[in-house]
Order: sequence, then structure tokens, then C-alpha cells
Amino acid sequence: MADIIVDLKQAEIFQGKQSILRDVNFTLTKGEFAYLIGKTGSGKSSLLKTLYADLPLQQGRGNVADFDLTKLNRRSIPKLRRKLGIIFQDFNLLSDRSVYHNLLFVLKATGWKDRKNVETRIASILSKVGLLDKKESMPHELSGGEQQRVVIARALLNRPELIIADEPTGNLDPDTADEIMKLLRELATEHDATVLFATHDYRIIENFPARIIRCNKGRVMDEENFVV
Repeated sequence: MADIIVDLKQAEIFQGKQSILRDVNFTLTKGEFAYLIGKTGSGKSSLLKTLYADLPLQQGRGNVADFDLTKLNRRSIPKLRRKLGIIFQDFNLLSDRSVYHNLLFVLKATGWKDRKNVETRIASILSKVGLLDKKESMPHELSGGEQQRVVIARALLNRPELIIADEPTGNLDPDTADEIMKLLRELATEHDATVLFATHDYRIIENFPARIIRCNKGRVMDEENFVV
């Protein structure tokens, strides 16, 4: 039986006191790729924030990378996040630091201390995203596609079990979006990481078919055989 990385049962997702999604039931297994779709305001971001513990799970059951979402505290949340790679649409790179120092910041924050291991890991991941020659560049010196490659590198530094991608191609032109998508899927497969990829871009789904999970009218529907 495949390892289960995400498991939600009868979960209710809240923003403050407002219920956003009810009776949420789905699982993601190790190495699986799935899209999360739905209209603006349908609850996609709230669901993702619950998975990476930015919103507490107040009702129902939830487990992410062997962490019980209902029992998280200030100590366990950072430990959970070390098992996750999070990719945002707006990059969230540190604008005053080079590519290298953006990645170094993450490794130091997650407990890496051995300098040789740090250097090796940064060089390895930058090579995989095709940016080793850009390691001293500042974010503003990079194209949008290059910045998103840095974000993917950052997300993969700690070999995550789950990659949560929130509209990662939303600010990119179609050709660049396809390049980023291919790269993400290749690297996720190489790392045997699970990916939950939120998007509005049906062209991406058509070009790179995978399981679809839809947020709609306060519910989450698994549409494994859904055709856009």
C-alpha cells in the first residue's frame, strides 16, 4: 500500500469563525501529483493554508507527512514545515540577497550547520534548476521564469515529502509556464515528492493531465476522471 502523505477526513476549513469548506475528505499518496482547482473565493488557498498550518484545523481529522493537524503547536509547526516545500505565485524571494543567500537563509533556518553539506546542497539544487551560473545574481536581475526556478529550488532544498504550489505559473507567459511545469514535475518525480498544485490555468491541465481536486460551493470534490 502506498504511503499516505495527506489525509483529511470530515474536515471543516475555517477562516476565523467563518466556515469555508465542509466535509473535506481526500488523500494524497507518496509521489502523487494532483491539481487543486476552483473559482476565486472557493476556498483553495484556505485549504492549502490548513495543510501547511497557517490556519488551524478546528474540526475533523487531518494528517500531513505524519503530523496530526489537530495537535500542532509552536514547536511542531516548524518541524512539519521542514517536510514541506511551498511555492507561491509572487515568488517571495528576499530582494536584498543573492540567489545563493536566499537558499542559504532557508538551510540555516531549518538547522543545516555543516558548511560543506550546505555548499554541496545549494550547488546540487541550482544545477538541477539550471541556475548554477546565476547563484550570485540578485532577484531583480532575473526573469520571472528564472525567479520561479529559484523558488522551486528553495522548495526542494530539504527534500520535502509534500510540495504545495499556489498558482506558481500565474504570473508567467505560457511558454515559460510550461517550462516551469515540466521542471517541477521532473524534480518532484526524482525526489518522489507529492505535489498539490493549485491553478486557474486550464491550459496547463490540458497539457499536463493529472488527478483533479475541485473546490466548489463549500465542498471539495475529487474528479479523478474529470476532463477539462
